[in-house]
Amino acid sequence: MTKLKIGVIDLVSKGPTNTLWARTMHANLASIMPQVVATWCEQQGHEVTLMCYTGLEDLRRELPKNLDLVFLCSFTQAALLAYALSNYFRSQGTVTVLGGPHARCYPDDAVKYFDYVLGFTHQSTIIEVLEDCSPQRPIGKHLSANRQPAHLPGVKERWKFIEPTLKKAPFLQMVPMIGSVGCPYTCSFCIDATVPYQPMNFEVIKEDLRFLLTKFKRPYVGWHDPNFGVRFEDNMEAIASAAPLKSFRFIAESSLSILTEEHLQVMERSGFDALLPGIESWYELGNKSRTNRLAGEEKVNRISEHVNMMFRYVPYVQTNFVLGLDSDAGDEPFELTKRFVDLSPAAFPGYSLLSAFGEAAPLNLDYQRNGRVLPFPFHFLNNHLAMNVKPQNYEWLDFYDKVIDLTAYTFSKKAIYRRFVASPSRAAKWMNFMRAVSSEGFGRLRFYREVRNRLAGDQKFRQYFEGETQELPAFYKNIVQKDLGIWWQWLPEGAMEHNPNAYLHKKTNASIIV
Repeated sequence: MTKLKIGVIDLVSKGPTNTLWARTMHANLASIMPQVVATWCEQQGHEVTLMCYTGLEDLRRELPKNLDLVFLCSFTQAALLAYALSNYFRSQGTVTVLGGPHARCYPDDAVKYFDYVLGFTHQSTIIEVLEDCSPQRPIGKHLSANRQPAHLPGVKERWKFIEPTLKKAPFLQMVPMIGSVGCPYTCSFCIDATVPYQPMNFEVIKEDLRFLLTKFKRPYVGWHDPNFGVRFEDNMEAIASAAPLKSFRFIAESSLSILTEEHLQVMERSGFDALLPGIESWYELGNKSRTNRLAGEEKVNRISEHVNMMFRYVPYVQTNFVLGLDSDAGDEPFELTKRFVDLSPAAFPGYSLLSAFGEAAPLNLDYQRNGRVLPFPFHFLNNHLAMNVKPQNYEWLDFYDKVIDLTAYTFSKKAIYRRFVASPSRAAKWMNFMRAVSSEGFGRLRFYREVRNRLAGDQKFRQYFEGETQELPAFYKNIVQKDLGIWWQWLPEGAMEHNPNAYLHKKTNASIIV
């Protein structure tokens, strides 16, 4: 095989940014798979450069040059930047590959702009691309394994590609690790709802933890598992056998059903500093909270007690909610969430607007079948800039009024003060305050109010939300153009539009053929 010059670009940001959050945390949001792909390519004897784009770099200067092949990893919110970069690299004669969540969710759109689009990716998938490595025009190749790989290169193998990214983090440096893929739960809106759960090799995890102790006095590890701790005893044994207790600090996303008091006691001794449980809804959903038979106020009280108990063992808890689910109707779900904010003042509520990401989840087929998915450009599909599913039980103005009211309540001066006082550590106080006053709190509130006012005063804007027109309001086009900056000129024709019902059409055509 000819030795190739390869670039791997991890798009953490969808464009230039200089927010406090970006400067502090974006380098800690680097994905694992770009590092894995870079490692696999190097193991095949190729020259590899990895760049993690946090939004703070000047892409014009820092993009790797004279490449034979470039892999781009992108969430859907950064897809338009990825499309523009692919167009640019193709103009230089470089073969382009897209991987990551957007490639899994929208493969039929992405193949129009890339030579290869990768779903589930094994080492054999990468080798196939390396051996072929040729332009695919006008439509690229979609390659995907049947399931996620059972083994991935660990931190020790990936360190060459991890270290430069960590150096971009000014204070907190969080090493990405993964202990499992897939999820055993059944939340129908989740990208992992139909992905079989499988643990990674626990011996590799132990080796990686020991390796990190040679690099840091007390390493901070961010677990990228969709649901950490499903194999709880095995996870904790791996940590305990690597080094004395509290040699590490950990952050993980896990379900409340796993985070029992007994388990939390073990996690506290092991060094867990932050946990992100998913509450999602106050009504039955996915069996993740140990309260699946409860609903409404009773569930609020029970979960609030549970979350408050968590603070006896970990100093930072973010509780995740999805707004606009079909189980929600009227004022109650929003008022219940406000009640939770009052009852658990130390917890940081993370709100997401219901979104349907292409082929990500089974529920998306129902939304598409019922004509509820809107063609918002990918740039806005980040769980808060746009809700691309028409709510079942709300009119748009009413829904945004309720979202604004809840957000304003959550990030009022009173709530911020109560959260600050209730937070048990100095780091938690600082993190909660920073998130509240930056783009996540005040920033979203400003944006929601702008959207709400346009819904009330601009008929064409409202028609787009109602699905009565496909013409994108200038408000959104201008945001994309501003965010992309010089890369706007490289955005391929047609990239701002996509078929919101492509998944349904694919499934329908497949059933007809069968």
